[in-house]
Amino acid sequence: MKFSLGYTPHTLQFKFDARTSRGAISEHKVYYLKLWQEDQPEKVGIGECAPLAGLSIDDRPDLEQQLQQVCRQVSSGEVSIGVEDGKANLSELRLEGWPALQFALETALLDWQNGGKRQIYDNGFSRGEAGISINGLIWMGNRDFMQEHIRKKLQEGYTCLKLKIGSLDFTTELEILQSIRETASAAELTVRVDANGAFLPQEAFKKLERLAKYDLHSIEQPIKQGQPEQMAQLCAYTPVPIALDEELIGVEQMEKTALLEIIKPQYIILKPTLVGGLAASADWIQQAEERGIGWWVTSALESNIGLNAISQFTSNYNISMPQGLGTGQLYHNNISSPLQIAQGELWYRQVDVWGVSEIL
Repeated sequence: MKFSLGYTPHTLQFKFDARTSRGAISEHKVYYLKLWQEDQPEKVGIGECAPLAGLSIDDRPDLEQQLQQVCRQVSSGEVSIGVEDGKANLSELRLEGWPALQFALETALLDWQNGGKRQIYDNGFSRGEAGISINGLIWMGNRDFMQEHIRKKLQEGYTCLKLKIGSLDFTTELEILQSIRETASAAELTVRVDANGAFLPQEAFKKLERLAKYDLHSIEQPIKQGQPEQMAQLCAYTPVPIALDEELIGVEQMEKTALLEIIKPQYIILKPTLVGGLAASADWIQQAEERGIGWWVTSALESNIGLNAISQFTSNYNISMPQGLGTGQLYHNNISSPLQIAQGELWYRQVDVWGVSEIL
């Protein structure tokens, strides 16, 4: 099937400096892929390629060169792409090592297949019939900044909060957790923390013991990825359930089984932009469920284009836990969309329209 493929760069501007243990970011450069056929130019599929600086394996100087090459290959007919059994077939492009690009093209193709209306899947969420419970994300900052955001999220009706930790003094972070638990018990409010690999292996267990006092749902990536023996030991004895996040980045297909069976985490967290797209995420989910490992899906600071695709994908599953899909309000210049948050749930409000004219 012959397609034309192009792309438009866009720099997203954060409403505030988004801080993690890896530092602060104020902007995020993304690329919107546009897929169409010459005889139907009005039908356009859109996908978002949004690698994260310092984290994505395709955050490379030659990313735009790779984008140009893929556009040439597809538009010239040198390679063939299509949809088979509801999945994008991109095998001829050989996009191993380019997970954000894989996700973007996969999304654009599925969008085009379904009419170019940003409906990647047909399910209750995309039809506007059901919302997705999400966690309220509390970014790192000084104590007053974080406590103000916690108060705001509770007022907005969230029943699950996720706190970034690892940049403040650990005692201060424990005091913030204590103040949350003085406001709401574990039965009333689920609390997750994300260390982004900030703990040293030799100190991690003691810190986990101190964190356990606050009845946490889980902690994401307590130590840096790439230390499977240390992570396996932590997961075996941890008083706080551990979720692997960065640990999944760059893992080849044949390595997934080994990683899960060696480390035996309580949860895994799936970010399609980082792990190679929707089909790759579905494979992780299958492997996790076969081993009794829990999972949830999280956006990776994409704009509403990527967030929409990830949310619709997530809604194909019978989910019960809050998902990490609350990042659509981070930017001054996000793409306007039908995605709305109400009482701690993400909804697709079909009465609203997509503001994609500037990227088409």
